[in-house]
Amino acid sequence: MNISVQNLDFNIGKAYELLLGKLEGWLETAIEMLPNLVLAILTLIVFYVIGKLVRKGVNGLLHKVTNNKTIIDLLETIVGVLIIGIGIFAALGILNLDGTVKSLLAGAGIVGLALGFAFQDIAANFISGILLSMRHPFGKGDIIESNDYYGYVEKINLRNTVIKTPQGQFVFIPNKVVYENPFINYTKNFQRRVDLDIGVSYADDHEKAKKVAIEAVESIDSYNKNREVELFYTDIGGSTFNYTIRFWVDFRKNPDYLQAKSDAIIAIGKAYEEHDIDMSYPIRTLDFGVKGGVKLDDMLKVLANNANGQQKADQKGEEQGSSTEEE
Repeated sequence: MNISVQNLDFNIGKAYELLLGKLEGWLETAIEMLPNLVLAILTLIVFYVIGKLVRKGVNGLLHKVTNNKTIIDLLETIVGVLIIGIGIFAALGILNLDGTVKSLLAGAGIVGLALGFAFQDIAANFISGILLSMRHPFGKGDIIESNDYYGYVEKINLRNTVIKTPQGQFVFIPNKVVYENPFINYTKNFQRRVDLDIGVSYADDHEKAKKVAIEAVESIDSYNKNREVELFYTDIGGSTFNYTIRFWVDFRKNPDYLQAKSDAIIAIGKAYEEHDIDMSYPIRTLDFGVKGGVKLDDMLKVLANNANGQQKADQKGEEQGSSTEEE
């Protein structure tokens, strides 16, 4: 019994000495690393302050490039996180935790590679959204046509561009598709050209028809008087001489174009009616006969003669039949 108690006292004493030795070692290490620890904390504080200053600078710079608050806030955050991350790695290096730094870098690389493969489409749309916001080829309220969709730009998100069509539908087009393919911005210079295709009959004076059409277009209110009205005859159709008349209008919304086109059509129609100029209906010529070239009235005469001849032949046949029976 006494031996067991002595053994127990010895084990407790040994454990106490080991624990005390460990604590003393940790304390000595902490005292030795105290300057480095203070320096590491100061490094983090310095990088934090630098991050705030850089974010303010990035904010001011981006406001000169784009007014998209979402893009500005996002890029500010990315820059701030990068600077803080550099500060953390620098602080770990000061604390001689190089192994931890390498592990973190390796882990970040593997995670980044995996995320890159998993979200490559999202990343492509995200980067395209940033580039569209910075280049600003169109903005909210502009009228564009992209990938066969036409309408007003409602919003440019980080993932897609939202277009509202004239019929009221919302179309969500991925930013990558918008950025990589051609698109038309109809309101970039706030002007748009109206092209009208019209035909005038063969019998009219085509120089007069040209003059009357140009004067009619110049009389409408929506016509841009700083630009010349152009008219070119393009081809000879089945019943008309065809031309295209072109003029420019101020264009900020879709009805500006549609109203100008409607006014021009009405004005040209009234002007042609006043000057007795005919915009002919299509003419169709019907030929009769086995080989064609026979007019309708001649064909009717032939059919009538054939019918009369057949009738006489039938009557003659009946008379001959009656004579045979009497004999």
